[in-house]
Amino acid sequence: MDTLIQKFTQNFIENQRYMYLVRGLGYTLIITAFALIIGVIVGFLVAIIRSTHDKHGGLNFLNALCKIYLTVWRGTPTVVQLMIMYYIVLATVNNKILVAVIAFGLNSAAYVAEIVRSGIMSVDEGQFEAGRSLGLNYSQTMRLIILPQAFKNVLPALGNEMITLLKETSVGGYIGTMDLTKGADIIRSQTYEPLMPLLGCAAIYLILVMILTAGLHKLEGRLRSSER
Repeated sequence: MDTLIQKFTQNFIENQRYMYLVRGLGYTLIITAFALIIGVIVGFLVAIIRSTHDKHGGLNFLNALCKIYLTVWRGTPTVVQLMIMYYIVLATVNNKILVAVIAFGLNSAAYVAEIVRSGIMSVDEGQFEAGRSLGLNYSQTMRLIILPQAFKNVLPALGNEMITLLKETSVGGYIGTMDLTKGADIIRSQTYEPLMPLLGCAAIYLILVMILTAGLHKLEGRLRSSER
């Protein structure tokens, strides 16, 4: 027990090394939040284009671009995408956080798009006809009738994608971003003790995931109660 306390003190208390984790946590949450915004916006746009093409035809060129985008971003590792964005595509951008946000956001959007598309495709075609019979155009029908139903259907999958995105930001250290995992790595490099910093990092990620999971369960419960 004394040894554990000593190691804890050495890794987190001495020289206020816990601040590396605190700062890393802040950057991790910032990257996750803004990447999630990009992922949701781009993902919904791609899903609407793909589902419109599948249901009603047209949009051939846009649909082809979306398929290429989905194939590339879903078929290559996240860390490789991040490094390509940093060293090649956005090489002139000096803000590493911005590069990470864009890379993780576009990666998440590819998965969000397919999740939302499956939700839209699961909505009965009669809902489109009902919207048209009420005098709504296609975009109004999609926005007011189809997407709310699709969102409820795919909420658990979207929640899982958000959790996955949070954990994927741990590879941000490959381009030097000061995220949570990088903070633990800096502590390890100073104390030469790998176990305690990594356990602390893992514990913080676990707590974050548990909070997100509880929030999603609560939101699902509210949506179910609103349907009654």
